[in-house]
Amino acid sequence: MSITASMVKALRERSGAGMMECKKALAETQGDEDAALVLLRTKGEVQAEKKAGRIAAEGVIGSYASEDGKVAALVELNCETDFVAKEPAFKDFANALAQLAMDQNPADLDALLAMTLPGESQDVEAARSALINKIGENINIRRFVRFAAEADTQISIYLHGVRIGVLVESSGGVASLGRDIAMHIAASRPLCVSADQVPQESIEKEKAIFIAQAEESGKPPEIIEKMVSGKLRKHVNEVCLEGQSYVKAPELSVAKLLAGENAKVSQFVRFEVGEGIEKKVEDFAAEVMAQAKGG
Repeated sequence: MSITASMVKALRERSGAGMMECKKALAETQGDEDAALVLLRTKGEVQAEKKAGRIAAEGVIGSYASEDGKVAALVELNCETDFVAKEPAFKDFANALAQLAMDQNPADLDALLAMTLPGESQDVEAARSALINKIGENINIRRFVRFAAEADTQISIYLHGVRIGVLVESSGGVASLGRDIAMHIAASRPLCVSADQVPQESIEKEKAIFIAQAEESGKPPEIIEKMVSGKLRKHVNEVCLEGQSYVKAPELSVAKLLAGENAKVSQFVRFEVGEGIEKKVEDFAAEVMAQAKGG
């Protein structure tokens, strides 16, 4: 049978696949739109499996917040190249995932993947496969976080471009303080809120380094102890939010800023695209040389 432009258009709107893929699927299923959709999904899943081994360290941070500012979510969506990260369909998918996480409060990533996107008939995992089929790169939903405010707290969100996202739960202070703190966190990368939350493993690791450095100085043990203690205090201040110098007023620590505003930060999360993912370094000159020698 003849495959019309309107048939292709309708299938594209349902599947998100390319025009030629839709036309081929309709031809293979004799114009049956539902069967063609299943065929596209199947092909998409196969292609997704083939691309699953590729490193996806680029991407965007999707975000969504309720109108009253009481609930918000972030999602890290990864792809292989910065070019794809700029695609509107890719960014829209990331934000739709964040909205879904905010609205439905999934227990974990597997639960999120099994949920159905608003206005869609397919689950998140199927939508991911369809997007891989459309864009042609490996795409991973790496992680998400959702904050819901208590009665006396509020949630603030800050995005630095599309690569860094921060959520902060705080109480007290002026309305803009939470966002200012979130902006500080984006720039200064603290690990935790207060000194007592710094992981003991991190302290012991730094202490061992400081002791080795101090012993090389040849100073007496009591001087070495003071040197190590001073460096440890500095390290703790550098990695905890309250001990850091506030980026907008470096003469103030964040702890003093919060105290002056009668405010408190309960928790925060900072996502940066690709952090902790080992990226593949391409040496194109070496690759060409190897091919030339092989030829």
